[in-house]
Amino acid sequence: MSKLIMGIESSCDETACAIVKDGREVLSNIIYSQIDVHKEYGGVVPELASRLHIEKISYVVDMALEKAKVTFDDIDAISVTYGPGLVGALLCGVSYAKSLAYALNKPLVKVHHIKGHIAGNYLTYPDLKPPFLCLVVSGGHSHIIEVRDYNQYNILAKTRDDAAGEAFDKIGRVLNIPYPGGATIDKISYQGDKKAIEFPRVTFDGSFDFSFSGVKTAVINYIHRILKFCPELDKKGYEEVILNEVLNGNGVKQHKKDITKADILASFTESVTSILCDNTLKLAKEKGYKQIVLAGGVACNSHLRNKFDLECKKLGIDIRYPEPIYCTDNAAMIASMGYYLYNESCFADLNLNAVPYIDIENS
Repeated sequence: MSKLIMGIESSCDETACAIVKDGREVLSNIIYSQIDVHKEYGGVVPELASRLHIEKISYVVDMALEKAKVTFDDIDAISVTYGPGLVGALLCGVSYAKSLAYALNKPLVKVHHIKGHIAGNYLTYPDLKPPFLCLVVSGGHSHIIEVRDYNQYNILAKTRDDAAGEAFDKIGRVLNIPYPGGATIDKISYQGDKKAIEFPRVTFDGSFDFSFSGVKTAVINYIHRILKFCPELDKKGYEEVILNEVLNGNGVKQHKKDITKADILASFTESVTSILCDNTLKLAKEKGYKQIVLAGGVACNSHLRNKFDLECKKLGIDIRYPEPIYCTDNAAMIASMGYYLYNESCFADLNLNAVPYIDIENS
């Protein structure tokens, strides 16, 4: 018998609710994005995010039911993201979901945010089933995860400092690219030479872990050094003027070479996507996996997708990545994962609390 699961997501700056049938068929997926509010500040303001979640959560739930053409009576369970994420934002979704579960006498299912991102692939590929290897890459996470079953996970590698998405956001801010900068960086990178600058690609002996703080710092330092190649300007004024030259896409002379903003972004993107792809493919070979999936917001990056497409074709590996709407935060992925947890009777009680930091293996 078919099951309808409601998903609620509020871990960061999207307030979302979805209704999903049997973990695969999306009946509705309503998202209220706070991007236009937070871009004024160059990033997410946690207190503001929480207040907006409170304002919009009832609305997105009502819209999800209306779009799916169902009522609360038709829902079999309420699933909700309980962590990781911003604690205040998480509490909004968790509190609302607990209230619904209590009032409607419905089972409550807690969903780890990263499990949700992985489940986004089930919404795009009805035939996809574990086991497979998954690269989860977002603003807060960069993990290579062995997905043994729908609720069995093993972290094989993770970042030791910054997440890849965090590095993209930081570089975007330095170059005055409006928040969130990922999509704009993706587009501008095609206009540049990815081999113009050799930024570092950090690897570790005996480990497939990532590190992106080094490349982030290298890019920022490179931009600062480029500004100094304008001796006709005094120190008081050169920084703003030359940075504007870079921002406007005009070539700046550096070692007899024109370097543009597009070159910087293309070279940075090449460094990050190469290490993500290389480590994942090496682990797939070591573990014998012939199927790789991508998940998380950075999985939208077309350079990353193209690189995986090319390399996986050479190696005979099946590569999958979700539709863009299921890469970024949404509630359909939470409802999808909630379905598989529901099938295993993994129910939460009404003492459920938000957990801002928790590994997928311990959830």
